[in-house]
Amino acid sequence: MLRGTTELSLWANGRCLYKLKLVAAIYPSFDSPNCNTPYYTQLQYTQLLYSKATMLSSSNAMRTGILRSGRLATRSTALLARSATAQIQTTRRNFSSSQRTLCASCATSGGQPCARHNPSSRASAGNITTSFSPNSSLGKTAAYATAASPVIPSEQWAQVLEERGGAVQYKKIPVPTPGSDEVLINVKYSGVCHTDLHAVNGDWPLESKMPLVGGHEGAGIVVARGELVKDVEIGDHVGLKWLHGSCMSCEQCRQSNESLCSQASLSGYTVDGSFQQYAVGKAAHVARIPKDCDLAGVAPILCAGLTVYKALKSSGVRPGQSVVIAGAGGGLGTFAIQYAKAMGLRVTALDGGDEKRKVCTELGADVFVDFKTSTDIVGEIKNATNGLGPDAVLLLAASEKPFQQASQYVKSKGTIVCVGLPANAFVKAPVFDTVVR
Repeated sequence: MLRGTTELSLWANGRCLYKLKLVAAIYPSFDSPNCNTPYYTQLQYTQLLYSKATMLSSSNAMRTGILRSGRLATRSTALLARSATAQIQTTRRNFSSSQRTLCASCATSGGQPCARHNPSSRASAGNITTSFSPNSSLGKTAAYATAASPVIPSEQWAQVLEERGGAVQYKKIPVPTPGSDEVLINVKYSGVCHTDLHAVNGDWPLESKMPLVGGHEGAGIVVARGELVKDVEIGDHVGLKWLHGSCMSCEQCRQSNESLCSQASLSGYTVDGSFQQYAVGKAAHVARIPKDCDLAGVAPILCAGLTVYKALKSSGVRPGQSVVIAGAGGGLGTFAIQYAKAMGLRVTALDGGDEKRKVCTELGADVFVDFKTSTDIVGEIKNATNGLGPDAVLLLAASEKPFQQASQYVKSKGTIVCVGLPANAFVKAPVFDTVVR
């Protein structure tokens, strides 16, 4: 905590009406409900240094110009101004009748209350401006807060799941406060993943928190940060991913397998995610996004895009080789086709329906196999890959059957990457093929 003093002057029509000395405590935190800056001030006392006859009410002063004044550009100083004018009003109300009769202005007016002591005779404030010493600690704090901090509301709108299998409710909830190693993100866009449906239905063997704000494909702007955060600035564009946080020190984390960390937290599943206006993210895990990137386009990449990109890299395929993408017409599949083509791969898309065929071929798929009309899916895929089968298979579908078929058509010594997570499903493969091929 710091303690600062400053002088606050209120002017109207070219005259200084009041000059006050303000003494306040300054706290570097976001805990204040009244001030959303890196620092907030708590007024301790005011001292009236100078006053003119015309009294101003707090509401009138605020209405006629305090918040419009360019010199009073921060909420922290506005808080002082409100407290100062309220202090003036308190002083006025405390005048007794005997004190009024001793006022020189009252005496010269025949004992009638003067403008200072008669609320009904208060003049209009006119154009009010405020000033404070720029060299004071409060002045410096105010200048920093103006440049660095947006206004953060106390409440926000969010999609909230109160219980598993229940209806998702659109309601107001409090804006969360970031921890010491976290940032608060004003979410501008969020994608929707099939995992969000599993969270709603509660059909995964992984326990989720309740109530829950789902979503893990959020892109937005940092509006607050914890005191330990050094490498993420307010105003940075960042993304929320499936992995909210991990211990960063266990064996899995050291080997870049953070999602397998025993202490991992998951956005939109074990912690609240991106289906809200303001979401908290671990500073070490949020994705840094260049400010010239379209946040609407980035949001779905944060899960769907990253997932299939890693799957393609993990498969070990090289330019000129082939890959089958099962579930190619879905959210993950459409990204996978584009990444695979950019990597120089030959793509066989497996999905169902004319609409999916159109989407996949427009994105660059070389072959489309329609499971709805095909009488021999395994044979068609082998024919499309020189009779040998694909070098790799990406299983993105949310159904079990493609997982059982993949081992029948993948190339010998090929790779099958399981990505989709259909509920209550199992992977079955012939032991002979698995061992020999």
